[in-house]
Amino acid sequence: MIRKPNAFQRCLHRFFMLRPVTVFFAGRTHRIDGMILKLTKGKYSISEILGWNIVQLTTTGAKTGRLHTLPLIGVLDDEKIALIASSFGRRHNPGWYYNLKKNPDCSIQLSGLAGKYRARETAGQEREKYWQMAVSCYAGYETYKQRASHRRIPVMVLERVK
Repeated sequence: MIRKPNAFQRCLHRFFMLRPVTVFFAGRTHRIDGMILKLTKGKYSISEILGWNIVQLTTTGAKTGRLHTLPLIGVLDDEKIALIASSFGRRHNPGWYYNLKKNPDCSIQLSGLAGKYRARETAGQEREKYWQMAVSCYAGYETYKQRASHRRIPVMVLERVK
């Protein structure tokens, strides 16, 4: 289910796309959302005000083998969830991307419901499909793509393990 942002949310998105704002929030948003999600038992996050579907992703660390949980924007496509490894347009891919590449089995919590998933990286038309879905939810991904022009932003798809 793609949630299209309303006019107020698009205005907030433009604010969040500004480089100084991105720099400030890049390292803080997941902490704020993490606290709110914990307090509400995974049902709500601050980022939902922006019209985003927030999922809590739990991965196994690629180097440490420890579990890591963080909130991310999830692009929902029936039973699949796409994650965009933009890292706010920063130089490197986010740590969770490397965790999923090494250990593709993960857990997702969405709206208080949990499930087991397996991740894989997309390519070609499938990648483009999910990229366009993500951009329709948040145009900032295009800004991040420009900032990260030295790398191709990975798109990961998570499929429920039955």
